[in-house]
Amino acid sequence: MTEGKSSKPVRPLRTPASGLTLLGWFVGAAAAFYLLFFLITLVLRRAPAPIGENADLFTSAAQTTLYLTLAAGAIGLVIGLIVGLARTSGFFLFRWLGGIYVWVIRGTPLVLQIVFAYNALPLIFQALHIPIQLNDFWSAVLALALNVGAYNAEVIRAGIQAVPRGQTEAARSLGLSGAQTMQSIVLPQALRIVVPPLVNNLVALLKDSSLASVIGILELFNQGSRVASSTFQFVPVYVTLAVVYLALTTVLTLFTDVLEKRVQVAGR
Repeated sequence: MTEGKSSKPVRPLRTPASGLTLLGWFVGAAAAFYLLFFLITLVLRRAPAPIGENADLFTSAAQTTLYLTLAAGAIGLVIGLIVGLARTSGFFLFRWLGGIYVWVIRGTPLVLQIVFAYNALPLIFQALHIPIQLNDFWSAVLALALNVGAYNAEVIRAGIQAVPRGQTEAARSLGLSGAQTMQSIVLPQALRIVVPPLVNNLVALLKDSSLASVIGILELFNQGSRVASSTFQFVPVYVTLAVVYLALTTVLTLFTDVLEKRVQVAGR
C-alpha cells in the first residue's frame, strides 16, 4: 500500500455499534426509564402533601420532559451532522450558511427561539402558504432541536478537524473520493472524539427543556410551578423537582456512558 504522510495504515474503521447492539441499548434504556417512572410514582405517592396527592401529575410531566428531550435530541443530532459537514465543506456557500445558522442560534436566547417557533413561525408558514401546523409540543421540539443542533454542529466540526489531515491525504492518494474518505475514514474517527460532548449536550437539553413551560407545555418544571403556586409549598415542591431531574439525568447519563464506551471500544 502506498504510504501517505501518516505513518498509520489507512483503512475503514469498524462500525462503532452494530444494529443489534443499538437495538439492545434502546430496549435497555426504555426499560430503565419505565422502571424509573414506576419508582418515581411509587415514592412520590408516599410523600406528604402536596407531593403525594400530585404524584401522578409529576410523573406525567417528567415523561413529557423526557419525550421533549429525546425528540429534540434525535432531530438536533441530524441537524448537527448536516451543519457540521457543511461547516467543513470545500464550498464557501455551505460554510457560510452553516456559519450564519450557528451564529444566529448561539447568539439568541433559547426562550426567545421557543416563543418564536410557537407564535411567529406559524404566521410565516401562513404567509408563505406552507401547509404546516405545529402544536405547542412540536413547536418546542423544533426550537430545542434547532438550538442543540447548532451546538452539535460545532462539536462535530471540531471532531472532523481533529482527525489528522494525513489520513485524508493518504485516502485520496489511494483513489477514494471525498465522500468515501469522509464516510469511511474521517467520520468513524471523529465519532470517537465527539461522543462525550454530544452526550453532554443531550443532558443539558433535558434541563433546558424546562423553558418549554413558557408556551404552556406541562413538562416537569411547569407542573411543579403550578403545584407550588396553588399550595404555597415552595420548598417541598422545588426539592421534589430537583430530585426528579437528578434521577432523569442520572439514568440518561448512565446509558449514554455505556454507549460511549461501546463506541470507543468498537473504534479501536
